[in-house]
Amino acid sequence: MTEIKTEQKKFYKDRFDVISEEKREQVLTAAIEEFAKNGFNGTSINKVAKRAKISIGAMYSYFESKDDLFLTVVERLFSVLELAIKDVDVDRDIFEIIEALFYRAHDYAVSYPEMNQIYLDFSTQSLSNLSGKVSKRLESISMDLYQNVIENAKAKREMDPSIDTGMFSFLVDNLIMMYQFSFTSEYYKQRMKLFLGDRLYENEKKQINEILKILRKAIQL
Repeated sequence: MTEIKTEQKKFYKDRFDVISEEKREQVLTAAIEEFAKNGFNGTSINKVAKRAKISIGAMYSYFESKDDLFLTVVERLFSVLELAIKDVDVDRDIFEIIEALFYRAHDYAVSYPEMNQIYLDFSTQSLSNLSGKVSKRLESISMDLYQNVIENAKAKREMDPSIDTGMFSFLVDNLIMMYQFSFTSEYYKQRMKLFLGDRLYENEKKQINEILKILRKAIQL
């Protein structure tokens, strides 16, 4: 079993810690809904405050700026991702682990569509000034897991030991991330349908089995 440890940053003021958990959730839920619907650029502190049914003054007593509110939401996203993979057993067969990660990516996208939409928005070049503040934490969540799994698989001779660990980690992460986005963004949904056709588009199990078949042929001895 792997344990994911990353440094969680705090982008809100101390006042936000003092209020009730119910009120914190009320503010964060409103922020998530606004950012997911309108994107970072289309969202304002005023809109979030109105949705959360609190005053503008109260919002600014919790957050210095819209940037900090958005980064607080992103930290929530990271925490959900950590929970999704924290109990992965790196001693299992590598293909069982990758299969489980694809299913979890699908379940995450379906269960948290708004969070996934924010993740997609966060990864764009237009928000690079914000993503640079926390991207290392985000990528460490998956990178450390993949590399542990791959090195363990090499030691057990489950895969070709000459395959570069970093490159294969990058490849698997890209596959899982794009798969995850394909259940949230309308553009990526249509892209997936175009490539897969009706035969595979609505069959999650077949999709994942085909991906695993390709990976298995690529990395085995």
